[in-house]
Amino acid sequence: MVEQEKEKGYSGDDPYVSERERMVELQIERRGVKDPRVLEAMRRVPRHMFVGEQLKNQAYEDHPLPIGEGQTISQPYIVALMTEALNLKGSEKVLEIGTGSGYQTAVLAELCREVFTIERIASLAYRARKTLESLGYKNIKYKIGDGTLGWPEEAPFDGIIVTAAAPKVPQPLIDQLAMGARLVIPVGDRISQELLLVERVPEGIRKTSLGGVRFVDLVGKWGWREE
Repeated sequence: MVEQEKEKGYSGDDPYVSERERMVELQIERRGVKDPRVLEAMRRVPRHMFVGEQLKNQAYEDHPLPIGEGQTISQPYIVALMTEALNLKGSEKVLEIGTGSGYQTAVLAELCREVFTIERIASLAYRARKTLESLGYKNIKYKIGDGTLGWPEEAPFDGIIVTAAAPKVPQPLIDQLAMGARLVIPVGDRISQELLLVERVPEGIRKTSLGGVRFVDLVGKWGWREE
């Protein structure tokens, strides 16, 4: 996070501080996420602000939650795992495919210089932006459109994170990686997927599996067709 570019707007009494601390300790640290910057971001970002009023009491539980339009806010551990895999140090320019609730966006905004986030569903994009702006995040740029195409006019990116599952890694996203950059994406069929870490190295493209996951579909030209 670059402090001069973002001032937190969330203040006042927060009844969920202890719940976030338990979430980090029991769901995230114990499963092997070690990056102290990621852990601190997970402690800071108020996840309950990114779900509907009726789901706030479940915001820090160990599972995804519905956010409307057939989409979900990811399980906290998966958010932390994917974020840690980007290996962010604070100066990066990161592309997020699938703004969704905006929760993952907020975590990224805590950890890098600038976030470029794309959402294909306008209603979700507007709601997420409203929440993020109300919390004071100023280092985020927003776009509504086909995330599988990336954001070529802003490329290259130091990191790319995809919060929906594709049948294969979209080539435009690989093309938009800077040298040494990392892309984290779930890939597989519509039932189960493998979380892949894709790195651009001098020798070419290197792929590493981070384990099995299950995400909603990545819809677009380089993803699944909308049904």
